[in-house]
Amino acid sequence: MSRGCLIVFAKAPRVGRVKTRLVPPLSFEQATAFYDAMLRDVLDATARFAAELDLEPVLAVDPPSAVEELRARTPSAFRIRAQRGAGLGERMANAFAEAFATGAPRVLLRGSDSPGLSAAHVSEMLDALEAEHDLVVCPDRGGGYAMIGQGGPEPGIFDVPMSTPEVLGDTLALAEGLGLRHTVIASTFDLDTAADIVHLDDLIRVKALDLCPRTVETRERLRSDRVL
Repeated sequence: MSRGCLIVFAKAPRVGRVKTRLVPPLSFEQATAFYDAMLRDVLDATARFAAELDLEPVLAVDPPSAVEELRARTPSAFRIRAQRGAGLGERMANAFAEAFATGAPRVLLRGSDSPGLSAAHVSEMLDALEAEHDLVVCPDRGGGYAMIGQGGPEPGIFDVPMSTPEVLGDTLALAEGLGLRHTVIASTFDLDTAADIVHLDDLIRVKALDLCPRTVETRERLRSDRVL
């Protein structure tokens, strides 16, 4: 049995449906291309992390009709599933429940817009879960989190308003109220707005561009075109 399951939550890269907060300065088509590059990087990196850490990689896709569309661009190690549920919190709770139902002893879930999330982040979270923490969170710099992990099903942890600057604080307060043993690891960044793109320079400084070569290449192309 593997050490657990590592889920990537992703949207199909469709114009007008992804990274709309990058518009402007990007056009909707450019924002979609940027997300597509980032998603490919995240999937490649996650496949490596899963192999290194003995985890099963899973891609959870929204909308459900895009499962086959994304299969062609996803590393073969991934199991691909549709996201189920009305809102983000419900879809995340369902993804955890499905993973635990398959027998996974631990489950980690990451987004597709955090290209700086590294194997060290995943390893630290996995170690914390194996040390019998119920909940582990990797914050992003916008008040949310880039990755969340559970040592057992706790669907109530997602009963907070999602996509707000208070998500992390609300989640930790809820964990405290539920009596969950929880911890927070070092943060990373999400790329949601044009101002966030500068965080890619952090990876250049620490020579971690292997995490997201397509994302950086797309950024440089947009700079050369004087879009950024």
